[in-house]
Amino acid sequence: MRHHELPPPTASTGPRRRPVLAAAALAGVCLTAAGCAGDGGQDPGAGPEAASRPSSSSPSPSPSPTPSTREPSSPAASPSAGATSAKPLPRGPLTGRTVVIDPGHNPGNRDHTREINSQVDIGTGRKECDTTGTATDAGYAEARFTLDVSRRLRTLLEEQGAKVVLTQDGDRAFGPCVDERARIGNRERADAVVSVHADGSATGNRGFHVILPAAVNGGGADTAKIVAPSRELGVRIAGNFVRVTGSAPSNYIGGNTGLDTRDDLGGLNLSKVPKVFIECGNMRDPEDAALLTSAGWRQKAALGIAEGIGSYLKR
Repeated sequence: MRHHELPPPTASTGPRRRPVLAAAALAGVCLTAAGCAGDGGQDPGAGPEAASRPSSSSPSPSPSPTPSTREPSSPAASPSAGATSAKPLPRGPLTGRTVVIDPGHNPGNRDHTREINSQVDIGTGRKECDTTGTATDAGYAEARFTLDVSRRLRTLLEEQGAKVVLTQDGDRAFGPCVDERARIGNRERADAVVSVHADGSATGNRGFHVILPAAVNGGGADTAKIVAPSRELGVRIAGNFVRVTGSAPSNYIGGNTGLDTRDDLGGLNLSKVPKVFIECGNMRDPEDAALLTSAGWRQKAALGIAEGIGSYLKR
């Protein structure tokens, strides 16, 4: 969700900052969803689950998954948790590389509002630990979407030999908080970190965008060493995401570049390793929602992100 730690934009609001154009990354690939998007079919698990529709101007509680698709959770979570696959990895082009995947929000956040509303230090101030995320009008929660895409992404990267760590795998009651999400990537000395999200903006706002860290130096935050490599990572993910999914760059953030630079997100401010966020689409727009709720399209989204990461790590 665009806001993460802030309210999402509405149709009348513009991007906070226009980044340098990423024309080179997007040149020569499909720039429209028409004729090259996923199948748009509804995932059986994406039916109505919420008692009321979420507001487009504030985060809404994420609906609980249906019993057949409920992610496991535990009543307590380690303060330094990170989920790593236990299976042996094949040798491949990413052998020796470590990637941290950060599935945005958590399906359990809605049941732990006191905990996620607690303030944490993001280096340049204090903000909420986490939010519940957004949902489609039919009730498909962003937290479910991010876990699904992150798990698919893990599989694709592990097939290439990468060590993949998830900041959460549906295995904790809530969170982690945004500062802990950054610490997990730092602790793993990750070669790349990607935080997976979907936006909650107004109907008619369509497309994906990649959020890059701004130059921040204050409190416990200093992004000087990661701004350039994070931009390179983001540009490569954006270009490959367009090519693989057929989705267009956002028509409401980033000046049609697919890139947006922000200085207000703790997950980026506190990172010591290259890191970006990707908002895969707008859950509140019917056309984007049809893609986000399609299992086939989510596989394409994971593949586009994986190929962007691979391109960055192999450069």
